[in-house]
Amino acid sequence: MDRDFLIDLFADFGPVTVRRMFSGFGISADGIHFALALRGGLFLRADDQTIPRFEAEGSKPFQYQTKARTVTVGSYWQLPERLYDDPEQLTDWARSALAAAQRAALRKPPKARKAAQKPAKPGMPKKNTARRGRHAT
Repeated sequence: MDRDFLIDLFADFGPVTVRRMFSGFGISADGIHFALALRGGLFLRADDQTIPRFEAEGSKPFQYQTKARTVTVGSYWQLPERLYDDPEQLTDWARSALAAAQRAALRKPPKARKAAQKPAKPGMPKKNTARRGRHAT
């Protein structure tokens, strides 16, 4: 799959951003990553609400092999083959995948903000904030 194919595939869904990722592409809409195109397959974001739909179609979660084991990524499931030729149904599944990705983003804890200034360590003198270059006489 190439970038142009993916853009055409999701044309009825709406504008998508397709970026290089690993050995394939990551697909996002409205800044939310919802699909992967890897190893000749297309995988959509899934969660507890959408996984039964994938299972009913006989789809499998994304897997890859390491030297030691097979890793299963349960949050991305393979798009059923029949949807490549059904733009209306593909759009429905893509919207469900985007909704699953949005739900996952809401469950993430907020990132900690960096402190404006780190407090001095106990026993350490405070930094001299006086102007530099002037010497006491």
